[in-house]
Amino acid sequence: EIIKGAVENYRRLRNTLRYLLGALDGYSPDEAVQPTDMPSLERWVLHRLAELDELVRSAYEEHDFKRIMAALLNFCSIDLSAVYFDIRKDSLYCDAPSDGRRRSARTVMAAILERLLGWLAPIMPFTTEEAFLMSVFADQADSVHLLQMSETPSSWKDADLAARWEKIFRVRRVVTGAIEVERREKRIRSSLEAAPKVFISDPDLMSAYESEAAEDIFITSQAELVSDAAPETAFRLPEESSVAVLPGQAAGIKCARSWKYFDPATADPEFPDVTARDAAAIREIRG
Repeated sequence: EIIKGAVENYRRLRNTLRYLLGALDGYSPDEAVQPTDMPSLERWVLHRLAELDELVRSAYEEHDFKRIMAALLNFCSIDLSAVYFDIRKDSLYCDAPSDGRRRSARTVMAAILERLLGWLAPIMPFTTEEAFLMSVFADQADSVHLLQMSETPSSWKDADLAARWEKIFRVRRVVTGAIEVERREKRIRSSLEAAPKVFISDPDLMSAYESEAAEDIFITSQAELVSDAAPETAFRLPEESSVAVLPGQAAGIKCARSWKYFDPATADPEFPDVTARDAAAIREIRG
């Protein structure tokens, strides 16, 4: 059982590095976006990197390798796999190469990979060496073990932003729970077939979503946030009494590229089976 647990932990970290290597294929520094120009989700990830950098350096000073592994496993499995990668895969795969959101995501993923390689190098020397030699940082040295850990700017820390995203995630957990019920009951096959109506009675939770695209955060085709009283039939979680969800079915037709449902009347005449966003991306890639 001990060996099995170690194998699973190793696989989780290795798969994170592998995903980042694939996502950064063809990336160059010219594509980078400054933090001030990034969406708030990317700035939240930078905040988490700044927090982790302090923890990892302190733990190495104390030879507390268990604390490092616990923190990085939690970061890779929850913050990245279950949240950031899940939300941003649509932008990564479907936005145009020049799109600011996609460029911001790839900039942040480069920062994540660079730091994970440095943090994990003393613990996973062979895997990090292999990943480093395949990465966009391979020209910096002959080996990852000839580099110092990358410095992480203290300006990346933003406690107010982190507190706002914690409120956003509180609502997201309820929506995800409601969608999982729909999938389990086979009323929908994926979250993109859902168009949840989310009832939020807490003004602080509602205000956290200002300027954010709720459907992107929920990974649905459409979403509606309201402050009305929720019906008795709405889905709730016991620990979050301020949020209730009616899942609903997405309207329109399924995009052949992103699989999101959309109004066909908004489609580009040249590409009638994809969303206008996807049509613009196709045109840019072809041109």
